[in-house]
Amino acid sequence: MEGAGAALVLLFSLLWTVSSAGFYGDSISFMPPECKADGTYKVTFFHRQNAKGQCENDSSLTCESGVCTTFDKTAVVETDKGSTGEDKWFQAEQQTTISVSTNETSLALSVLCCCWNTTAEGRNNWATHAELDLRTRSDTHAINRCPVTATVSSLRVVSNCFSELLLLAHDPDGDNVRCRFTTSATVPTNFTLDEDTCTLKPTGEIPSGVHLFEVTLEDVPTQNITLTYKDGTSVFREAANMNLPPLCKITLRFSMKVLPSIPECVLGDRRPVFLYKTPSHGAILQATVGQPFQLYVPAQADDASINDFQVSGPQNMTKEFKDDTSGRAEVALKWIPQQDDLHRLVPVCFTAETNYTQSEMRCVVIRVTQAVTKQGKATVQCFPNKMTVTLEKSSMPGIDVNFLKLRDPSCSLTSNSSHITATMSFSTCGTTIEDKGDYIVLTNEIVSFDQPNEVITRREKVKIDFSCQFPKSISISNHYSLHESDYIFTESSFGSFGYTFDIFQDSNFTDKVEPTAYPVEIRLMQLIFMGIQAQSELPNVELFVESCKATPDDNPENSLSYYLVRNGCIEDETFRVHPSDPHSFRFEVQAFKFSGNYDQVYITCSVILCEPESPFSRCAQGCLSDASRRRKRELSRETASHYITQGPLRFVEDDSPNPVKEDKDFVMKNSVVATTVNSSSVSPDTRSTNSENWAVGTLLASNISTVVFASAFLVSVVLLALLVHYYRKKRKAEDRSALIENDI
Repeated sequence: MEGAGAALVLLFSLLWTVSSAGFYGDSISFMPPECKADGTYKVTFFHRQNAKGQCENDSSLTCESGVCTTFDKTAVVETDKGSTGEDKWFQAEQQTTISVSTNETSLALSVLCCCWNTTAEGRNNWATHAELDLRTRSDTHAINRCPVTATVSSLRVVSNCFSELLLLAHDPDGDNVRCRFTTSATVPTNFTLDEDTCTLKPTGEIPSGVHLFEVTLEDVPTQNITLTYKDGTSVFREAANMNLPPLCKITLRFSMKVLPSIPECVLGDRRPVFLYKTPSHGAILQATVGQPFQLYVPAQADDASINDFQVSGPQNMTKEFKDDTSGRAEVALKWIPQQDDLHRLVPVCFTAETNYTQSEMRCVVIRVTQAVTKQGKATVQCFPNKMTVTLEKSSMPGIDVNFLKLRDPSCSLTSNSSHITATMSFSTCGTTIEDKGDYIVLTNEIVSFDQPNEVITRREKVKIDFSCQFPKSISISNHYSLHESDYIFTESSFGSFGYTFDIFQDSNFTDKVEPTAYPVEIRLMQLIFMGIQAQSELPNVELFVESCKATPDDNPENSLSYYLVRNGCIEDETFRVHPSDPHSFRFEVQAFKFSGNYDQVYITCSVILCEPESPFSRCAQGCLSDASRRRKRELSRETASHYITQGPLRFVEDDSPNPVKEDKDFVMKNSVVATTVNSSSVSPDTRSTNSENWAVGTLLASNISTVVFASAFLVSVVLLALLVHYYRKKRKAEDRSALIENDI
């Protein structure tokens, strides 16, 4: 750790006596450290131990240098146990709170014990280690918090079915978490650990048996911060400096049994698969002090019987198991957080068990808060391409719509005398799409916020989650995946408004390419006709396209990009704007592709709606060769800038069949490049040569190459004919001269 002195070391000899069956692993998690008024620190941590047999309550604590003024520990409490076939598991947890009096800037903890279950690596003794920085961060105004992690007690994988194990690595402060094998660890054969994603993966054939893994998790700030000690001294920490030590370091230990191979690795057959309602790995769930928290985890295994669920959770969490004859089973987890759990981040991991196999391990984090967040009465309407949430004001007296937002803060809400409303499409406003097994679930939330310059607030916190779910048995992919054409937003000054972004068959802009024809197959140098249409509750608005750029995927932030329009100025020489009404923007561009192994292109445009009578709006400014000249957005005169995406456009060779043409009678016309047309949306008079570093692929189609070769052949034939004619004429002249000489 950084700081003026060596780290303080506290040795915790937690002598948990394990049965002869042995030790499976352990984890340690911390409550937020506190600096008390008397200058001492309060540090509370939870130690979970996994074993094959029961852990007895035989723990002791020693503290060097007399820096621990007080300490308090609970009994070792059983949290889960069970057995599946020949494998048994047992998990217990103990809470320890210490008061530390020290002038150091960091704290180190060690937990020493014995003995590991029999493993292929032959390890016996084990030691859990943690290091904490005790200084206050400038970004959170609190002492740094350690990453949160855990595993279930007994992990089992089938040798020919194992692809990866996702480890929980959540940081409460939003830091990056790096995972690596501990320096003293013996890494099992043919395993590797992705440091950035904390994912364990095989690198070859993995040997059967029980393998031991020891992993260190470290947090590294993502931004520059200042760390301040209790005496007022501080140090600047640069995020980009990777040579600095982490702010916290904890150890995670687990064992994994590799089972012999099975004939098939299909999920949901012999290997259980989680179903809808099961949270995603790494999800952050909310719990309130004194109120019941419930978590449902269903799973399915058609060719095996799910007989239990392993759960790694807090003390006093109960589980209720249910199953049926169809291969489906479910566990209901229930827990009531106590006042001492306030602000705690609780890791919960779970697996579904059969006699021979095990599902993937998923882990979530439960954040414990006070009951101060309002949950208003809301209704949600789900449509094929959008969802609308309506909140009754009467259910939340005193609520201020001006301080509510969706996940994407650029999307605000509208209100009348009785309700607050927001409408969004599935690809806007921060809406997330999750695969929940049998269902596709789309979620968003309404939350309150404070202004950055507010020192105090008297507004109550608001958090309302809402979602739409669609069964996989019906096809809704055209509405939000393959053809991303409908974009719906809500802003307080503009109400609900939306955009459609379509590809057309020709320059008439009347016949759209049907959603079922996506991805659209095109050829290089082909003219592509596209159009953007705005719809608004306000009748008199103007559409402005601020930028359009191409990327090889649907990520508009991809560093590999090519601008067609930037700051309202056309940058591509083949880009032509067609006449349209103020609500529309129609254009054509010659097809191109990115150099390298890329066969498709997405087009993303940034669009704004303005009130046309405003002379200072972004629409009125038009093309800005200098982006710094852009005026600050007038909230009542224009919307925020929103991204809309169209694609993919997939490139095919000339001799390849075009399924779009065959199935939909659609062909993009190779017409002559149109002349430049002035438009209020983009100013084509101001052009700039595109100086992007990214090379755009060759614009020569394969049929052009054929023409070139044919032309070269014809030229050669003509030249040969001329040469033959020349020499034949010359030979006749020589013969004539010879005859004349003979006559003489």
